Formats: sequence, structure tokens, C-alpha cells
Amino acid sequence: MIAAPQCPAGRMKPKKDSVSGGSGYNRAMSWILAVETSTEWCSVALGRPTADGGIECFYRHEHTGPRSSSRVLPAAGELLAEAGIALADCAAIAFGAGPGSFTGLRTACGVAQGLAFGAGLPVISVNTLMACAESARYATPPLPADTAVLVALDARMDEAYSGAFRWDAAVQEWATVTPMRVGAPETVTLPDGDFWLAGNAAAVFDERLPTARAQRVLADAMPHARQVVSIALRALARGETIDAADAMPLYLRDKVAQTIEEREAIAAARAAAQATAGGAS
Repeated sequence: MIAAPQCPAGRMKPKKDSVSGGSGYNRAMSWILAVETSTEWCSVALGRPTADGGIECFYRHEHTGPRSSSRVLPAAGELLAEAGIALADCAAIAFGAGPGSFTGLRTACGVAQGLAFGAGLPVISVNTLMACAESARYATPPLPADTAVLVALDARMDEAYSGAFRWDAAVQEWATVTPMRVGAPETVTLPDGDFWLAGNAAAVFDERLPTARAQRVLADAMPHARQVVSIALRALARGETIDAADAMPLYLRDKVAQTIEEREAIAAARAAAQATAGGAS
């Protein structure tokens, strides 16, 4: 997985421009606990800004499949113990709001709400596609200036979640280049100009994604709680928090699963495509 440079004890120091300063918030009390369960990974992180403009971050990132809900709270407790703080010492609770797995999004939102209600803390909602773009900022070599990041994630049901972002150095935040959408991989909207492709849809759908123009493919740049912390700290510095009661998952579609007929039709189409490819060879 594309990750930020690592420090001892599971700590992360991103690029110095990843944390906004001078906004009047209390850095000493700006720990953020982040939960990200939009995929099959249970990702929990605890981070705060450092004096040199980096981020001190503890995290757990484990492949739990559908069992994320049973691991989130123990992982959060472990991180708080490692940092030597209580939940009430945090400034906010952040969560990966989506798009992503319906169950995973409900888990992250519900945990964030429960912790925030219990500790009297505000909540920060973070877009999971933007979290993938944030991962691309830590790639080596670095993301070139003015290069967009197109994020495409496997949405199951033979579809992909997608959206493109471009880092705006002037305001130190991501700008949306193409709107988020869900649909067949062939219909993913490409940004104008140079772009990198991030997310696992590149590996899942291969040539079905119309991404021949991509300068670089980062198939392992997936949602991670460390990047949720990074984005949430910038939001905290701008005062962009919400009440726990207002936290909601971000869904791009209403259907949770395909019908039997739809699954059979997709399986038949795949079999026909494989047969055609085999005959052509």
C-alpha cells in the first residue's frame, strides 16, 4: 500500500504542508480519533499536529472482512492507551463517511456518533475518495503540481465509485475536479489534463477502466484512517465540525445488492467475454 513515511511506534509524518496552522485552535488538545471501515479493512487512527508541521499518528489497520464492528472499539482503546490520553482529551472524532460498503459506512458513522456523544465531542465527516487522493500525496516520487488524482474504487455489483480531485496549494486542500458517481467502470469520467489513478478499481476492472491517459496507477492507494486524520485536522483548523446527531454516511446508490437475475446476467456477460477473448487468441 502507498503510505506516508513511517516513524517509530506506528507514527506518520506527512509533508509539512498537510497541516494548516494559524487558525487559533488549540494544538495541544487537537488529537483526532478517526475510524474508517468503508472497505474490508478496519482502520483506526489517533493523530495530532506536531510543532514542525507534521502529524504524530498512531494507528491500527487490519483486514477484518465484515467483522470490523467488533474490532473498532478495542483498537481505539489501544491507541488511546499508547498515546497516554483519554477520549475526552480529543478535539473531535472523524470517520470515513463514504462512499463505500453500506455496512462499513454505518459502522464508522455509528461508532463516531457513539464516541462523540459519550465524550461531548464534535464530529468530522471525511470523504473516502478524498482519503485515497490524500494517500497519493505521499507517493514516491511525489504527485506533480496541478496533476489531478482520479480515484476509482470497486463498488461491487460490477460498478465503481469514482471522482477526481486536484490539490490546491494556495488553500492547502483538495478541490473537486469531477463529481463523485457510481456506475460501470467504462463510464468513469476522466479529468482534463494530466492525472494519476488511485484505488483498487484499476486491479479489479483492468482495461474496462478508460484510463490509458493516466501518468501513474496507484492501485494500492486505498482508504486509511491515517489519511482521514490528515484531512480532518485541516477541517478542524478551519472550524468545520458537526454535531454528532448530524453525522450521516455518504451513499451514492440506494441498492445494497444485486438481484439474482442481475448477478446471472453479469456472470453470463463475463463468461461470454472470456470465451470471445479465448477464441481470438
